[in-house]
Amino acid sequence: MKRTVLPMGPQHPVLPEPLVLDLVLVDEKVVDAVPTIGYIHRGLEALVEKIEYTEMGYVAERICGICSFMHGMGYCAAVEDVMAVEVPERARWLRVIWAELSRIQSHLLWLGLGADAFGFENLFMHCWRMREEILDIFERTTGGRVIFSVNLIGGVRRDIDDDELLVIVEKLQELGTAFEETTRVFATDPSIRHRIEGIGVLSADDARAVDVVGPMARASGLAQDVRSTGTHLYDRLDFTPVVEEAGDCLARVLVRVREVTQSIDLIRQAVARMPKGDGQAISVNVRGRPSGETFMRLEQPRGEVVYYLRANGTKMLERFRIRTPTFANVPAMITLVKGCDLADVPNIILTIDPCISCMER
Repeated sequence: MKRTVLPMGPQHPVLPEPLVLDLVLVDEKVVDAVPTIGYIHRGLEALVEKIEYTEMGYVAERICGICSFMHGMGYCAAVEDVMAVEVPERARWLRVIWAELSRIQSHLLWLGLGADAFGFENLFMHCWRMREEILDIFERTTGGRVIFSVNLIGGVRRDIDDDELLVIVEKLQELGTAFEETTRVFATDPSIRHRIEGIGVLSADDARAVDVVGPMARASGLAQDVRSTGTHLYDRLDFTPVVEEAGDCLARVLVRVREVTQSIDLIRQAVARMPKGDGQAISVNVRGRPSGETFMRLEQPRGEVVYYLRANGTKMLERFRIRTPTFANVPAMITLVKGCDLADVPNIILTIDPCISCMER
């Protein structure tokens, strides 16, 4: 049978970022896919050898605009681990709150892109309108909407008033109520189910075999979430990973839909448990230079991210390396694309929620 090689990307109406796949087709069936990466490689990790460790956090959070807060948090937490810095409890809770806000806005952004790919433009606009409300909270509390620069080695740079925290919780509860209708549409609308139900099925065994992370893994029935380990104060919250069993594109959508509601509840719990009083310390002075190495793990919106850091006692770090969730999920993407119809490729890729900026550091 005749085979045709069809390049998809780096510019494509569905792809949010420059990813290239050379699709090998037999008629309308994809029999193989060869990814090409590197279009936006910026060499950010190598800058760690030229920029002082106290300033490198600004570079880390510019790895990706959507994941910027958690990249900054992961870098600071790694340095704090090497230097045995004890971060004030209020600062740690503030990081949890901002991290979960980041998860909400990332999922809403993706749900909007997914809805647009499914052909549901009204739902796309509705998701992005709600995301703007989350960005408004970020702007009031950090001063930024994309890059926040509130993470600091030893804590955070800005506090949130107790009264403002209560206002944020109330606003999020209202948003959660409004989101219930959006949840119903994603879960039950026949046009959406027709496009993605039963498409791109990744079984639990296959998910383990290719080491998927994040919503990809949880949509295939794996209760895999770094937050379950209890790090970064999650052991003090009532938290259970959101899991779906079907493993198809619809399951991956539903995991992210349910995680939006879950993150709203986690923020409510964090506000209730954090030490009260605006006068409490939110950072500590960090002196000296780091020496040693560490691994730091976080659960980003797309899945587990690993930060490796090595320091040699100078003001510049020796090594800074990141394993991002998109990089971990690329093998699963190739597995799912093989054997599917050409028309289903964009939806399969989108339900993985690829972040090429994170992958090509």
